[in-house]
Amino acid sequence: MRIITALSSTLDAYSDTVGKLLAWLLPLLMLNTCAVVFLRYGLEQGSTFMQELSIYLHATIFMLGAGYTLKRDGHVRVDILYRKFSPRRQAWVNALGTLVFLLPLCGYVVLISWDFVSHAWQIKESSAEPGGIPAVFVLKTLIPLMAVNLAIQGVAEFCRSLEVLLESEAPTHG
Repeated sequence: MRIITALSSTLDAYSDTVGKLLAWLLPLLMLNTCAVVFLRYGLEQGSTFMQELSIYLHATIFMLGAGYTLKRDGHVRVDILYRKFSPRRQAWVNALGTLVFLLPLCGYVVLISWDFVSHAWQIKESSAEPGGIPAVFVLKTLIPLMAVNLAIQGVAEFCRSLEVLLESEAPTHG
C-alpha cells in the first residue's frame, strides 16, 4: 500500500510542477496578446511572429496542462449519478474509467500522432507564413506530450482509487 501511495504522490508532484510552470506562461500570453492587438489596431501594423507566439503559448498551456487539470478534477464529468455514489463506488468508477477509457485513449493518441510528429521533426517543419515561427515541429510535439502527461496523471488517479478500494477491503484490527 505504501508503494501505491508513494507512486501516486510522485506522479501528483510531477503534475503539480508542470501546472505551476505552465501558469508562468499565462502572463506572457496575456502580454503578447495585448501587444498584438495594440500593434494591429493602435499602430496599424502586424507581427506574424507575435500572432503565432500567442497560438504556441495557448497550445502549450492547454495541451500540457491536461494532466494538471485532471489532478484538480477540472475536466467535464457527467456526474448525475457519480456524486451520489459512496467513495468506494466512486473509486471503482474512476479506476475502471482510467483503465478502460483514459489510458487506452492516451496510448492511441501517442501511436496515431507519432508519424505525424516525427515527420515534422525530420523536415524541421516551420511556419508557412513569412515571418512566422520556424518551429511547427515543436508545436506538433505537444500532441503526444499531452497524452503522456494525461496518462501520468491517470496512473496517479488509478493508484488513488486503488488505495480506496484496498483500504475498504483491509480487515480492521481492534
